[in-house]
Amino acid sequence: MNTTIDNVPDLVPSLIGGSWKVSSTDTHNKVYNPAKGEVISKTPMGTAKDVEDAVEAAEKAFPSWSETPAPKRADILYRYRALLETHFEDLSKLIALENGKTLAEARGDMRRGFEVVEFACGIAHLSKGESLGQIAENIDGLTIREPLGVCAGISPFNFPAMVPMWMFPMAIACGNTFVLKPSEKVPLTVVHLAELFQEAGLPEGVLNIVHGGKEIVDTLCTHPRIAAISFVGSSHIAKYVYSLGTKHGKRVQAGGAAKNVLLVLPDAEPDSTLRAIMGSAFGCAGQRCMAGSLLMGVGEIADSLRDNVVGAMDSLKVGNPLAEEDTEMGPVIDGNSQKRITKIIDKAVKDGTKLVRDGRPNTKDKGFFVGPTLFEQVTPSMSVFSKEIFGPVLSMLNPKSIEEAVGWLNSLNYGNGATIFTSSGASARQFTRSIKCGMVGVNVGVPAPMSLFPFSGWNDSFYGDLHMQGIEGVMFYTRQKVVLSRWDNTYQGKSGW
Repeated sequence: MNTTIDNVPDLVPSLIGGSWKVSSTDTHNKVYNPAKGEVISKTPMGTAKDVEDAVEAAEKAFPSWSETPAPKRADILYRYRALLETHFEDLSKLIALENGKTLAEARGDMRRGFEVVEFACGIAHLSKGESLGQIAENIDGLTIREPLGVCAGISPFNFPAMVPMWMFPMAIACGNTFVLKPSEKVPLTVVHLAELFQEAGLPEGVLNIVHGGKEIVDTLCTHPRIAAISFVGSSHIAKYVYSLGTKHGKRVQAGGAAKNVLLVLPDAEPDSTLRAIMGSAFGCAGQRCMAGSLLMGVGEIADSLRDNVVGAMDSLKVGNPLAEEDTEMGPVIDGNSQKRITKIIDKAVKDGTKLVRDGRPNTKDKGFFVGPTLFEQVTPSMSVFSKEIFGPVLSMLNPKSIEEAVGWLNSLNYGNGATIFTSSGASARQFTRSIKCGMVGVNVGVPAPMSLFPFSGWNDSFYGDLHMQGIEGVMFYTRQKVVLSRWDNTYQGKSGW
């Protein structure tokens, strides 16, 4: 198999114990090219039997893989890294095909996932324990990090490469085996990622892929031989996965929804700020948990900020990313998302929210497009303030001060990201210290951390204790053993009995 945009399977296969096979289920989910609204493949909606087979294969592979020295595991990851580099453009185009991202966004998706593999290549250093000689008389202490066993991941549609690669490369680098359920809407990228991992020399059964919906999720969360679950998706499902998984004795890290702010002070640099706002609000068609969906111009700059944003929205090129590479915004993922976002705009208008720029789609257009949309004079009592829309919809508010803006934001249930645009170090420090969220930007439109740092959501944006990426990722996929050794100095090699 070699999955590319020119070689898409009619039915997406699962990977079980090193072999690619199609689930025997009769139920399938359509995989679209969102830019054209055309079906390009079908994802089997698998059953508990598929999970059982995958777990059995992973469990069989675990003893040998967990005993493989960390440097030798890293050797395979280095080869994988080289293959990802070689196939970088093919994978980026596959992301654009099944997700609708622009090619620049798809390359960014791949690059962030690639960086996690690079980070995981250092597993021999990252998984080192600690030691202290003579912790007590004739006693030395040390810690050892060991893998958990079979781990599982459930990933969303919006980042077909990056989010799965938050999960399986690090888990596998730590010595675990893995069962991954990608989104049924974008399975093709993950299939190609796994093909390349096999080509890099990954042993059979170390990585397994299953496809499906709620039955698969429930089986993964309750399976007695799965030790840990990683999840990214909506907050409703994140809380469900966290509750169900922990109830069945598993470690769980579950990333959820968000409502992120872009706070602009009068002293902000205008050109770079406008570019950052546009990228944050409308990059990936707003379908990311770090999208800036609330824009706040403090004080007297509200009108000029609105006018500049509207001008940039009017010139934003929306289209098919694979047909025109200079496309700046692609479609949303499918027809259901298009209808859902349109209904949210409809309701906000009906409720009296002031619509400045209307991106509701022309029904004659092919593909699942929603244009960039802007509301203004939004208040914290309005649904567009508190509801995650997950589309290219930006809502403007006009707080009188940083304090008022922070008060509004800290009333939200979510806690992913917030950015302040300013030339004042004092204002940036005030905002950074007072905002209640896990990732803060200063003149950075999307403060999503690179692989060295954890993706650190708070509140209803994350359920669990240890986040994905960085050292927290290593800690999540390992458990610590403490060894105390006593060696009395009086022993001279003679029998003491």
